[in-house]
Amino acid sequence: MPAAKARGLNAEKFSFNTSDERCENCNGAGTVEIDMSFMPAIETMCPVCEGMRFNEELLTLRFQGYNIAHILDMTVSEAMVLFEEETKIFAILDVMKQVGLEYLKLGQSTSTLSGGEAQRIKLATELSKSERGKTLYLLDEPTTGLHPQKVERLLAILKKLVTKGNTVVVIEHNLDVISKADTIIDFGPGGGCSGGHIVAVGAALEVAAHNKSLTGQSLRAYITSDVHKRVNNIFKK
Repeated sequence: MPAAKARGLNAEKFSFNTSDERCENCNGAGTVEIDMSFMPAIETMCPVCEGMRFNEELLTLRFQGYNIAHILDMTVSEAMVLFEEETKIFAILDVMKQVGLEYLKLGQSTSTLSGGEAQRIKLATELSKSERGKTLYLLDEPTTGLHPQKVERLLAILKKLVTKGNTVVVIEHNLDVISKADTIIDFGPGGGCSGGHIVAVGAALEVAAHNKSLTGQSLRAYITSDVHKRVNNIFKK
């Protein structure tokens, strides 16, 4: 904002990780640990900044009535409303929503994220960059904790990456994802010491027809069930 520039405050000053404008008592965490001797330490709101993370001077700077602490406490969805007219910011927030992370707070600590959430944040970062193609993306169980509708959204994004000339390799147990892969590589025949060998390679129907593939057996049941659902829906209409 103009007021921030007038005081010589650049973007780095608004970081609760590194800024020297952070609350000195909690170092920008907004919370402090209390040692409970023979019990695990507990976290409580910082008594100096009252959870606002920054010093009073920085908190006087506002965007449409909101200071940096208020904005960091917003979810992605809430921030999209506030930054609707700010094209660059809105575009990044919109990508976050596309990968199913609209409920995360902007200032949320990375230590509170699940593995799937952390991967989807990295994916959102890549999607917000200029298109470059010829990139290999490796994702490990990115659908963890996702609602089926959001899984569909994630799949649409992964397909976009592929159509732009990228390669996406996903380690997954979610049959919605497996059944829609261009190529499935099934490792087995079992898990741990009983695995490590390629059992089947091909599209969903090819792997489903493979008698020695446990993934194929699950796919066969899934595809059959899915066909029945679609037929029933047609007759209902």
